[in-house]
Formats: sequence, structure tokens, C-alpha cells
Amino acid sequence: MGSAERLEIVVDRARPTGRTLLAAGVEQSYVDVADPWHLHFEYVRRMAAVVELAAPPGRPLTALHLGGGALTLPRWLAAARPGSPQRVIERDPAVVELVRRELPPTPAEVAVEVGDARDAVTHAPSGGYELVLADVYRAAQMPPQAASVEFVTEVARVLRPDGVYLVNVTDLPPLVFSRTQVATLRAVFADVCLVADRRMLRGRRYGNLVLAAAHHPDRLPVRRLAARVARDPVPGGVLHGAELDAFVAGARPATDAGLAGG
Repeated sequence: MGSAERLEIVVDRARPTGRTLLAAGVEQSYVDVADPWHLHFEYVRRMAAVVELAAPPGRPLTALHLGGGALTLPRWLAAARPGSPQRVIERDPAVVELVRRELPPTPAEVAVEVGDARDAVTHAPSGGYELVLADVYRAAQMPPQAASVEFVTEVARVLRPDGVYLVNVTDLPPLVFSRTQVATLRAVFADVCLVADRRMLRGRRYGNLVLAAAHHPDRLPVRRLAARVARDPVPGGVLHGAELDAFVAGARPATDAGLAGG
């Protein structure tokens, strides 16, 4: 999100406590100022579901958020797992200032910094986080430096052995970028799954997919996650193992050199 874009926070007419962060009129984040448990966007609910199922209930988790927006997930994690130390990297100082000025105070355990996601990961300590959550976009596109094997390798380094990496991917049919991102994660991590609306997986709509990755095989709570997202107001499906093999369909991992050349 660039500072040149018009930023505003508007009230949800259907939910008076709801606030939407808009950039150039496009929805970026949604926060309920009275209820941090309310997650409006389906992809945010899917990311939260992975977090809930991947660690024992209530246990604090050390988290690095790449992309801050209105701090929806940091606020939720602070409520769901009190005492979770969280670091948020947001590249746009105008977003940080607007959110600080117009939304409720940031939870005490959440530190917000203006910076670049790649730089933040590169300089983070090895094994410092149990969660890394990436929602990094500029002009509706994931920047190349946050989409390569080299970047994912750095994410893997900063994760603890039982840690989980979560990525929001925005894509449109035929989901070429998503297939490449799955291949990229699989080049680094032993366990990867994809969560999305079944209609999107059938190539029928533009939208968001969530990718989850972990160091160890069978680390991800795939079966429980599939049951959870199937019950969502916007029902989702999980691809893992052979189904994910078929989805990738020969896509190759993205590299810094390849992305720079493209």
C-alpha cells in the first residue's frame, strides 16, 4: 500500500462497531472496535483457524506479522491468546498513523514498526517466532521480494522448529500465481496446505487463498482445519498431499532472479 493512495476508515452501516480501512476506495482491513473476535473477511478467519488449531488453546504465541493494515489479526491474537508477544511490520507510515489515530489503542504486547517485510525477516533472529503471518501487498499485488524461495528460506530460518508460516494470496483464474506460490513454499517447507473457497479452486472467481507451511511433515492440522473451514459462512476446502500435487500441476518455485527477470 503506498502513501500516495487515499486512505480512510469508514463505519460499517450494517454493524455500527465495524470499521473498514480503505485505500483508494478498496477494502484493506476490517476491525470491530468492540469485539476483536469478530473477523469479517473470510481469509482472515481461515488464517485464525490455522492458528487456533496449530497450538494448544490459550497458549501465548510469539508472532511476526508482515503487513499491518488495521491490525485485525494482532488484535484477535491478543484477545485469543493473552500475553502473545507480537511484532508488526507495516511499510506505509500513513496507515500506521491513521490506525493509531482513529482506532482503539494497540494491545500492549503488540509492537508496530514502519519497515519493509523482506528487511525485517532478513534481520530477525533465527528461531525467534512461532508464527509468521504475511499479508504483504502493493497496488493489489504481492511484491516480488516477498514471493521468492529466497524470502521463504529466510522465513523458515526465523521460525521455531514447530512454527507455522501463513500467507494471504490474492489471485484470479487460472490461479497461476497461487500455484507458483505453493511450489515456492514446498521448495522450503516439508508440510504445506492451501485453504480457499471451493468456487475459487474451481476457477470461478477472484479472491483470496491462504497458504500454511511448517518445517515437519504432518505438522499442519489438516483434517481438523478442513472440518472447521467447511463450517464457515463462506465454506472453504483444504488441499494437501496428492490434491495439492494436482493443484500445483508442474508449477515451478519463484526465485529472486526469475522474478526480477519477469
